[in-house]
Amino acid sequence: MSQRLVLASASPRRRDLLAQIGIVPDAVVPADIDETPQSGEVPLATAKRLSVLKATAVAQQEPDAFVLAADTVVAVGRRQLGKPADVGEARAFLKMLSGRRHRVLGGISVIAPDGRRSNRLSTTSVRFKRLADADIAAYLATDEWQGKAGGYAIQGLAGAFVPAINGSYTNIVGLDLALTKAMLLGLGWKENA
Repeated sequence: MSQRLVLASASPRRRDLLAQIGIVPDAVVPADIDETPQSGEVPLATAKRLSVLKATAVAQQEPDAFVLAADTVVAVGRRQLGKPADVGEARAFLKMLSGRRHRVLGGISVIAPDGRRSNRLSTTSVRFKRLADADIAAYLATDEWQGKAGGYAIQGLAGAFVPAINGSYTNIVGLDLALTKAMLLGLGWKENA
């Protein structure tokens, strides 16, 4: 069985995270799918569905490889906070997160060259401190919020907003590394093969 690994994601954060544990994909092939949540879809279902869709789409292009796909959804109750479209939406997201807990849901899907699949969900609870309007304005001015689910990057300046988490830190950044590695090894992928 081929040991070729394809990452079905354009996220540089996911590549960087994998590199931290010595995993370097042989190829990066972003999946071209519609990432819009379906009407009435709960956040955990969105994270799972999108990771499966991404993996399936790329596995059709790369049938002889292990394909790894992921999707991150930030959820406040049943409300999903995707990547903000503009600074106004990012401000609204940060105001909503201020002083409360939210969940970061990481859907992870791996498809082996022989067609076997593993689909899992990593959930991390994140507590934000109460943010003053000045905190929000200063953060938005950095543009760090752009392209980030929920409008923040815990690995950056927004780390100062988070006094506590429960679960995987790397899940918040974009990929639960412990779970991902276990899934790959469980399907027969071998490191340094």
